[in-house]
Amino acid sequence: MSSGGAEDDIPQAERKTVTDFCYLLDKSKQLFNGLRDLPQYGQKQWQSYFGRTFDVYTKLWKFQQQHRQVLDNRYGLKRWQIGEIASKIGQLYYHYYLRTSETSYLNEAFSFYSAIRQRSYYSQVNKEDRPELVVKKLRYYARFIVVCLLLNKMDVVKDLVKELSDEIEDYTHRFNTEDQVEWNLVLQEVAAFIEADPVMVLNDDNTIVITSNRLSETGAPLLEQGMIVGQLALADALIIGNCNNQVKFSELTIDMFRMLQALEREPMNLASQMNKPGMQESTEKPARRENPHKYLLYKPTFSQLYTFLAASFKELPANSVLLIYLSATGVFPSGRSDSEGPYDFGGVLTNSNRDIINGDAIHKRNQSYKEMHCLHPGDLYPFTRKPLFIIVDSSNSVAYKNFTNLFGQPLVCLLSPTAYPKALQDQSQRGSLFTLFLNNPLMAFLFVSGLSSMRRGLWEKCQDYLRKINRDIAQLLTHSRSIDQAFLQFFGDEFLRLLLTRFIFCSATMRMHKIFRQETRNYPESYPQLPRDETVENPHLQKHILELASILDVRNVFLENTLDDY
Repeated sequence: MSSGGAEDDIPQAERKTVTDFCYLLDKSKQLFNGLRDLPQYGQKQWQSYFGRTFDVYTKLWKFQQQHRQVLDNRYGLKRWQIGEIASKIGQLYYHYYLRTSETSYLNEAFSFYSAIRQRSYYSQVNKEDRPELVVKKLRYYARFIVVCLLLNKMDVVKDLVKELSDEIEDYTHRFNTEDQVEWNLVLQEVAAFIEADPVMVLNDDNTIVITSNRLSETGAPLLEQGMIVGQLALADALIIGNCNNQVKFSELTIDMFRMLQALEREPMNLASQMNKPGMQESTEKPARRENPHKYLLYKPTFSQLYTFLAASFKELPANSVLLIYLSATGVFPSGRSDSEGPYDFGGVLTNSNRDIINGDAIHKRNQSYKEMHCLHPGDLYPFTRKPLFIIVDSSNSVAYKNFTNLFGQPLVCLLSPTAYPKALQDQSQRGSLFTLFLNNPLMAFLFVSGLSSMRRGLWEKCQDYLRKINRDIAQLLTHSRSIDQAFLQFFGDEFLRLLLTRFIFCSATMRMHKIFRQETRNYPESYPQLPRDETVENPHLQKHILELASILDVRNVFLENTLDDY
């Protein structure tokens, strides 16, 4: 409030306006800061708190709109303060998306972040000699970029990166701060993230086409009438990223980013801007089935991973599936073992959290002990009491081939190749080829065929043909006489059906590709094993793959008569 004797001259109504605004502002900050104390796992405990927080921010936002002139004159409300409120609302919507996996809330976060930029709420910050305010602006940019990446708004991302770069340069020049290296690293990470796709799709004017890989209406192959499949629904997913040296941004590796998009539907706009999500969700059921709930775990320790896994397992509804996606460095057994149990083949890396006092402890311990910072197949056995769908993308994925189904519940593991041909350009930093096949099979097919760009018209023609291939793969699976029933029990769910058909397309492609056929470890595998002759080596499917290669004029990289070679 303005200082001096003039305070007594302020009309009572205006004084009350300022008091009410200060109360709402303090209350909103208190509730927002409390969000970080909520448990990250468990789907119910946090909803009422989020609802109250949205309530207060809704009132605060409307209040400052209705009383802007009084607040300008009597409180000295600055534009960056309005920007801070809008930024907090954007963060609320983003965190609500992370909690619910409902992509519509990303659009709401985008609309608030976008308004801040369009209305230049932070433009005056640079004139104030307060580095902490400039950091607020930089953090806003970083958060806005994450939301745009998740919405595939790559044109906006590129503009934001340029603006952020200019802001960082100005900030470090004016304040000579110690965090310059960190902010430059943010720029490098997002630049690498944008360029991670190995193939560009181009319009006629050579602008890049932005492709989305979320589930659309025509995405998953439809089930034929009379197809006998299970009624299980994918309800929960753990997406775990722990690969060394893989492109990442904001604790999201490129593999995690691709997999989370494969488990989401295209976003829809919410009906109204400031509806409280918690309230709307409970009263109005969306017309389509929701996205599966997801936990995104970047480099978790074993205890973190197990805590989230146990929470998901506990809350899994009846007739539902838990999916575990592991994109992680392989951990191999340190010594020879006479037994072949679920802890004898190694597994994938979990984060040691630097909690070993003497760093050499891992290497010097008795070789008869098992690797501690590793998720072994046996660690997942307790969770096979419920339907479990596992995807392992790792150099030691085959450790999970030795699973045992102890409880008779549906259980499937899709396993990446453990190595890729040397002749194939190493793309591991820009994400795994196996995960790319599960997220964007056409782009992966183009990459293994040696193509790095393509015109939009041809891309769309190939996508249409790939949809036909997926339909035929679905028929091969459901008509197979010798396939393990676990695959069919998962096949009723759209997301899992699409992952299974893409896995078979990936496996069939690699088995026909000349440079992949040098070693069997270049092929994906599964538990239970698929009947090869009816799926991944089916002549009808092989013919389709050759036809797709012919459309792209790359038939020469594939073997024509693969069956004769066995």
